[in-house]
Amino acid sequence: MQWFGINFQHNISAARATLVSFAFLAGSMAAMSFTNDPAGVAVSDSTLPEKGFKSLFTNNKFDATKPYSTQLNPRAVSFVQEYIRKQGKELERMKTWGRPYFDLYDNILAVYGLPREMKYLSVIESHLSSGLVSWAGAVGPWQLMDYEARRFGLRVGGIGDERMDYYKSTHVAARLMKELYTEFGDWLLVVAAYNGGSGRVRQAIRKAGSRDFWDLQYYLPEETRNHVKKFIGTHYIFEGSGGATTMTAAEIEVHKANLALLEAQPSEADAANTSALEIGGRYNSLVVANHLLIDISQFNKWNPGFDKLLAAGKKYTLRLPKDKIAVFEAKKEQLLIESVRALLQSGS
Repeated sequence: MQWFGINFQHNISAARATLVSFAFLAGSMAAMSFTNDPAGVAVSDSTLPEKGFKSLFTNNKFDATKPYSTQLNPRAVSFVQEYIRKQGKELERMKTWGRPYFDLYDNILAVYGLPREMKYLSVIESHLSSGLVSWAGAVGPWQLMDYEARRFGLRVGGIGDERMDYYKSTHVAARLMKELYTEFGDWLLVVAAYNGGSGRVRQAIRKAGSRDFWDLQYYLPEETRNHVKKFIGTHYIFEGSGGATTMTAAEIEVHKANLALLEAQPSEADAANTSALEIGGRYNSLVVANHLLIDISQFNKWNPGFDKLLAAGKKYTLRLPKDKIAVFEAKKEQLLIESVRALLQSGS
């Protein structure tokens, strides 16, 4: 089950999307009526998916009310940033043309009590391509090997190879992932086992003395290790916050400043004694703080990411002591001129 990249022709995928949407309608009706899976095995929402990403997030599960990046495991950050640089724009486009496929996946994964985020495994396996065949013989959007497909009742080989059928292959992939989760209890380990086999993951767990992916990763083959990290990167791009998914290295710094802004909640005393106003322009924090006679560390505490966001051409909500607001308004043109002059002199 190996993914070779994401340089397939999207016009082919887009054309297939219409067909998939019809399959989704039919599949939805069938899936909605299930009390058992296609093989007669009872299914329920018993895998507790919210706990299964404990290796991915610092707090063991994702809290949708908080910025995604602040919860991402620090050991994943560097890989995710590089992955965004290489694949972000392509995967952003997939959010649109891949919607019929994702709708189909979401519906089927829900039947098995699996988190919908596991659909991203199909992204890194095949780029949602039904016709992909790997060097090892894995086939279809979920890159199923022939022995796994047969084990779950799919017809294999020739033009009628059901591994290429989105609906049927997704049911099999879901059953396989559910089986792996029952054993390993962590979705990142499910991804590792899906790629490299359960035996390799068991061996890595024994050698590392841990079931945490970040502890055992170096006991896994490099391909499997990177497969998991591609899943993490894809998860971030689709589940993370908006435009952060297509950033350059410089833009990533701006995004970090944005996150700092989101988290910088003023204390009750600060909120009572300060006011905020929206500004735009290439102001410099040192120039503003010096002219308003505000300690620079206090200014930065009130206004995290001030220089980076204004340098990126963003609007900024400036927080100042209430008695300094009128002073800023009176001097803002002079402050802007001096800020630009200081920036030119510093070469920024």
